[in-house]
Amino acid sequence: MSQDFSWRTGGCHCGAVRFEIELPARVGAHRCNCSMCAKVGFVHVIVPENRFRLVQGGERLTEYTFNTGVAKHLFCSACGVKSFYRPRSNPDGWSINARCLDSTDDLDLIIEAFDGQNWEANAASLSHLSKEPA
Repeated sequence: MSQDFSWRTGGCHCGAVRFEIELPARVGAHRCNCSMCAKVGFVHVIVPENRFRLVQGGERLTEYTFNTGVAKHLFCSACGVKSFYRPRSNPDGWSINARCLDSTDDLDLIIEAFDGQNWEANAASLSHLSKEPA
């Protein structure tokens, strides 16, 4: 069963950082309860490298890492919003904050809870998300 994909736009609050992400009309997302995501309300949509494009503002991004340093959290240096980042669970892909998409009106976004407080026990359930569907 093939899915139709389309490019969608998004960005940070001030508009300095802009991106495009290729998604199907129905996409899974994750609401994580880890110390970082719970505080900022990040809703993860994880995609392969080739389904993400930074189109503006790369020079405005500031990186933050913690714990293992594998995840590369990227923030707009002007407004502080993290629209996307390189996740530890999928270092070959990108996690985009669904809340930073310009519109989700025609997107069937299926949001599931993810227990990031127990990341080590649950991370493997996300690792396939940066792979192209078979």
